[in-house]
This record gives sequence, C-alpha cells and structure tokens, in this order.
Amino acid sequence: MIAAAVVPHPPVLVPRIAQGFAPDLDGLRAACGAAIDQLYAAEPDELLVVGAGPEQSTDIAATGDFHEYGLDLAVDGRWEPAGKTPMTLPFLIGAWLLRDRPGVPVRRAVMVDENGGLDAGSAGAAGRVAMLVLGDGSASRTLQAPGHLDERAEPYDASVARALATADTEALAALDPELSRQLHVAGLPAWRALAAAADASGVEYDAELLYEDAPYGVGYFVATWLAR
Repeated sequence: MIAAAVVPHPPVLVPRIAQGFAPDLDGLRAACGAAIDQLYAAEPDELLVVGAGPEQSTDIAATGDFHEYGLDLAVDGRWEPAGKTPMTLPFLIGAWLLRDRPGVPVRRAVMVDENGGLDAGSAGAAGRVAMLVLGDGSASRTLQAPGHLDERAEPYDASVARALATADTEALAALDPELSRQLHVAGLPAWRALAAAADASGVEYDAELLYEDAPYGVGYFVATWLAR
C-alpha cells in the first residue's frame, strides 16, 4: 500500500441531503476532497474503496442510490468487478466522493465486517495500491446525537484521532469492539482493515490529520497516510 485516505460517510456529506444545513459541513467536504487529491497524487495503479458491511465481500454492486435517505440520486462507483451485494452507506458515499475523479487503472470495492480483515488479494499483493477508507467515529458525543450522550465517546474519538494522525496501526487494531458497539462507532471494521493492510505493506507512512470534529454529535475524521 502506497497511500490511504480516511474519510467519514454521513449521508449529509451530500449537500442535497443536508439541504439548509449543507454549509455546516463545507469544511469537512473540503478536507475529504484534499485527502482524495493526495491519493491521486500518489499515482496508484489500483484504488481500493473499503467500508463496513454485514459480511466480508468484494462482490459489491457498482451502482446504488440514496433513495433511503430521501434523495433521488444514483451513483456509480465504477469499480471492477461489478458485483451483486448492495452498496452499504460507505460505498454510496465513496462513489459520490469519487464521482468526478478520473479513472484509476483499477478501482475495487472491499466490504469488511466486524473482523476488519483484508486477505492478500483484497489488499493488493503487488503494485501501487491506495485505499479510500470510509468510517465514522462514535455517535454519542452529545445529548442530541444518534446514540445519545456517553462520556466515553470523546476520549474514544480522541484515541482514534491520535492513531490516524500518527499512522499507529497498533492503536487502531487495539480498539475495543464491544466499546465501539456501545458508542455506535461505524468505522472500526474499515480502520482495522487499514491497520492490517499497512502492517502487511512493511513500509512506514507520513500521516496527517486534516479534520477532526463532531458535528451533530458524531465523530468525523479525515486523514492521509502516505508511504515514505
């Protein structure tokens, strides 16, 4: 793996879903765009789009839509092969974020479950592979958050931010799955997949945290890891 970008996947990243609240996340959208710019600047041969779902699979449909979120908007991830497993939210947002991006020679989707593992084939055993890793932090930062207020949420998110800011794969791998479930964390499977792929690559990374905040009581992070 030569590069990775970590971004969140809230539906409200799409301005037409956020509607009047769209300007609240302009900074987050800009950070996501900057992170993806760095992925493309690394000139990968292959881009893996990694997100959580109910199973481990690379048989992900290349097309999906936001009808469930009240918007008549279809997206095409343009990944190969185009499978049959419906896109979960991370892949819908991944396809939306990549909608105007030029094609990478190969773009693939990888769904990971709570085990968060990537086999050698999924992680890209050879060549210049980059990863777009989609996942949200805790959803329990405020009383109005989807998971309501939990005092453990802020320190949990702080630990994730530190790990992403320093490419600390051990810290990501050590995140407690049970605590993550209690805090309604959506990103753990994808973060653990990132940690596994980075460890398997055997290279060191320069990391940068581009965004860390909890609008609407949900922890969002944007980070880049670039091979030295």
